[in-house]
Amino acid sequence: MSKVLNGRADVSAELRSRIMGILEEVDYRRRPGNGAVGHDVSGLRAGGQRAVGQLGTAALVDLVLSSVEGTWSNRALSGVESAAVQAGVDLVVSVARVPDDAWLARLLARNLRGAVLALVDTTGPQLATLAAANVPVVLLDPVRQPPESVASVGATNWGGGRAAAEHLIALGHTRFAVIGGRREHLYSQARIDGFRSAVLNGSLELPADRVVHADWRRADAAALSADLLRTAARPTAIFACSDTMALGVYDAAAELGLGIPDEVSVVGFDDLPEAQWMRPQLTTVQQPIAEMGAAALRMLLRIRSGAHPNVLREELATTLVVRGSTGKAR
Repeated sequence: MSKVLNGRADVSAELRSRIMGILEEVDYRRRPGNGAVGHDVSGLRAGGQRAVGQLGTAALVDLVLSSVEGTWSNRALSGVESAAVQAGVDLVVSVARVPDDAWLARLLARNLRGAVLALVDTTGPQLATLAAANVPVVLLDPVRQPPESVASVGATNWGGGRAAAEHLIALGHTRFAVIGGRREHLYSQARIDGFRSAVLNGSLELPADRVVHADWRRADAAALSADLLRTAARPTAIFACSDTMALGVYDAAAELGLGIPDEVSVVGFDDLPEAQWMRPQLTTVQQPIAEMGAAALRMLLRIRSGAHPNVLREELATTLVVRGSTGKAR
C-alpha cells in the first residue's frame, strides 16, 4: 500500500487498481509521520476511521490538465499560475492521459500542498487514493458530479444555456438545434438542460432528434450540423456547447451556402479568442476560465491551511456576449 501512496513505479497496474479500490471502500487516511507525506503508513484503523495527518512543508501545487492543447487550457493555467504567484507557491503542470494512471503516480511521488484537477475525468478510486495520501484536491470544471467531500469550482453552465435560448427566442426563433459535447459530461448536459428549460418555458419545442453530441470536436459538429441543416424544416438557430463546435456549425453553413445569421443564427459557449476571429464574430456565453482557475487555487490553499470553506462548491457567473452571428428569425 505504501508504494501506491508514494507513487512508486514498481507496482503493477492490476495491483495498483486493486489497492485503490480498497482505499475507496474503507475511506483510509494516512497517519501522521514526521510532518511529511511519505512516512509511517501503518495499517488501517478499524471501521475505516480517518487518521488525518499533517502535509509536508513544500510550497508546491500540481495543476493536472486533461490536455494542454487549446485556449481553454491556456486560460485555466494563466488563472491558476497567477493565484499561485500571489500566494508564494510553485506550480507543477501535469497531463492526465486517459485511461493511464501515470499522472496519479507522478503526483503522489511529489511533496505537494495539493492539486487542482482541470477537466480531468477522475474515478472514485483515484480520488480515494489522493485522500488516503492526504493530498487535498479541487476539481476545476468537474467532468462528473463530484463526491460531497471533494471541492470543486465551475461556472453557471445551466444559466448560460438558458441565457442563450432566451436570446434566440427574443429574436423570434422557434426552430432550434443543440450541439452538445460528450453525453456523460456534467457541464455539457447542464448547458443543454438550461437551454431546454427556456425553450419549454416559452411554450416551444426542442425535439430529441435536434439535440446531438459531437464530443467537443469541430469536424463532428460540422457533420452533424450539415445533417440538421439539410432537413426540410431546418433549424433557424443552433446552440453549440463550445466555441470549437460552433466553428463546426460555421463550416456546415458555408458548405451548404447558408448565411450566418441571415439563414441560421449560431451561439457558442466559452468566449475563447477564436470567437472574435470568426466572421461574423460569434455570439457566445462567456465563461470566466482564468478566474475559475484562480478561485480553484485559492480554495485549495484554504483547505490545505485547515480553513475549510463552508461551501465546497463554487460557481462563477457566465455572461452572454452578443455579436454578429445571431439575428432576427426570417
